[in-house]
Amino acid sequence: MWARSGTEITIAYPELARLGGTVEDAVLDGEVVLLDEAGRPSFTMLAERMHVREKARAARLAASIPVTYMIFDLLRLRGADLTGWPYHERRAALESLALAGPRWTVPPTFSDGPATYAAAQENQLEGLVAKRLDSIYRPGARSGDWVKVKAEFTAEFVIGGWRPGARKIGGLLVGVPGPDGRLAFRGRVGGGIGAAAERALLKQLEPRRDPQPPFADDIPREDARGAIWVRPEIVVEVKYGQRTPDGRLRFPRFLRLRPDMRPEDVGDA
Repeated sequence: MWARSGTEITIAYPELARLGGTVEDAVLDGEVVLLDEAGRPSFTMLAERMHVREKARAARLAASIPVTYMIFDLLRLRGADLTGWPYHERRAALESLALAGPRWTVPPTFSDGPATYAAAQENQLEGLVAKRLDSIYRPGARSGDWVKVKAEFTAEFVIGGWRPGARKIGGLLVGVPGPDGRLAFRGRVGGGIGAAAERALLKQLEPRRDPQPPFADDIPREDARGAIWVRPEIVVEVKYGQRTPDGRLRFPRFLRLRPDMRPEDVGDA
């Protein structure tokens, strides 16, 4: 097994070793995922497996948090190079191999793009990849024939502070109120803050400076470094991709201030 970087990673995933004996002379393309209790891929959980290169530790982790290999393409079969074949022919050849196993599978494809995207959002998946049926495989190259479409969500959060960066606001520190009014930290929002938004935010935040953080939990050092705390009174709308198991936002972007909302109106999705 090889990573996209070219590094051999066979030793990291011993639970996939038997896959090599199920098909003769083939090169497969796919993605290793680690599914959480709800059956959703979790990048946070996978991170514990990704860089393991010790055989004994890899075996222990394979037993406790096994991965699943999602196979989505077939590049070579019995000496034949299939990369010049159209995608729908490669896919048919892949499905003919019947590669379902204990820790690997060929996931289904869907022809209804809008419905598939809606299902990805409903199940809180990262998104989907749309592929032209006649596209060839282009090793190491990006192509408009394959398009990654990220599922995105929006929600409201309360600002508890900000961290300066190259500009006055490098990132907003946001959270959701708990029963005692203190905030549960949900992440640092740095994207989407243009010059006009920064001026509007500073106009609201500067008069609300406070020496004490309004968060109930400890803020990660990389987020808290140089932070300016404020009273938790300002609500903002944020777009994000997914949430980590502890509720932190992935790929968050600021959308707008919500002067029509009070902190007590904010809930945790």
